[in-house]
Amino acid sequence: MDEVLAGVGPRLRRIRKERNATLAGLAEATGISVSTLSRLESGLRRPSLELLLPIARAHQVPLDELVGAPEVGDPRVRSKPVVRYGRTHWPLTSRPGGLQAFKVLEPARSIEPEPRTHEGYEWLYVLSGRLRLVLGDHDLVIGPGEAAEFDTRVPHWFGSTGEGPVEFISLFGPQGERMHVRARPSSRRKAG
Repeated sequence: MDEVLAGVGPRLRRIRKERNATLAGLAEATGISVSTLSRLESGLRRPSLELLLPIARAHQVPLDELVGAPEVGDPRVRSKPVVRYGRTHWPLTSRPGGLQAFKVLEPARSIEPEPRTHEGYEWLYVLSGRLRLVLGDHDLVIGPGEAAEFDTRVPHWFGSTGEGPVEFISLFGPQGERMHVRARPSSRRKAG
């Protein structure tokens, strides 16, 4: 048993570093102090369920992975969908804080838009169907292969056009992180 517990600290550190998470970010996500997290990782604090459960939730890993249970054998990743406000979200990122990615399925339905604001920056890419985006004074329809990005402090709402379901990727930066897409600049002619 002591051998299993001794391996928890290094495993916690490895999982956190693989996700490029800081102790401060993990502390914010779990409510556990930075010093307690540091002591857990260095083996100076004995792990308990009370501490490991919020860490497993924040990293979106099974508790078994933190305590070193043997591999199950199936390498496939099975993210569990979350249904919110009638939409199904599949998380594509598994680290706390920073840019978050989701695959989203919005069913065919007609809803009266209720634009809202919050901190952050969002990037949407439509995979199939048509997505209605109300952004400030704009009312747009985005089709497959099209993308939109916006500051979420601008009143916004997005959902189905009512014609059919829409499947899209959502990248959201809660602190206003923006997507950086490299594109070849268009050539500009100078008037002579």
